[in-house]
Amino acid sequence: MNSRRLACFLLGLWMGGALLMAWAAAVSFNSVDRVLDRPHPVATSQFKALGRADARLLLRYQVAEQNRWYFEKWETAQIVMGALFLFFVLFATKENKVVLLLILSMIASVVVQHILLTPAMISLGRMIDFLPPDAPSRIRSQFWVLHSFYWGMELTKWVLGLVLGARLIAHRSGRSGNAGQQFNLVDKANHRHVNGL
Repeated sequence: MNSRRLACFLLGLWMGGALLMAWAAAVSFNSVDRVLDRPHPVATSQFKALGRADARLLLRYQVAEQNRWYFEKWETAQIVMGALFLFFVLFATKENKVVLLLILSMIASVVVQHILLTPAMISLGRMIDFLPPDAPSRIRSQFWVLHSFYWGMELTKWVLGLVLGARLIAHRSGRSGNAGQQFNLVDKANHRHVNGL
């Protein structure tokens, strides 16, 4: 496997992990209703004691906390993976500055998510976890604004990753297409000079 193929493979791992996290976040809260609809016999009595609404609220809180933990760890992993990927492309390939800038932009988007957006979303999310769904809340509005920014950054990272992948696939090794012909011409000229012809 040459360095460009390995770079594409590493980028694919990064993008695949991001896709997996997006899918997990999208479907995780559905598990709450699945558990409530088909509870374990031992859990049934506990849910009845709590009441369905309160049991649902508690289970959604658990799923939300799990998602928060996943996203914090995934962002940390992305920063490490992105830095390693950048060093690999910088030292093991002949890619140009545009490719390096695309990788740096992807890492920067994750850093913004990790340092600015995720901590604020976690703090606001914990404030609204036990609010009734129909309760008016300025905090809930702020949370959804941050949530939109977060997924906007995620979409930006995806676009950058797709552009980067396209450049890695389409771009040649950095030599011009007639480099071999030029080498042959120079070699022949030098050959004549060496032999004194």
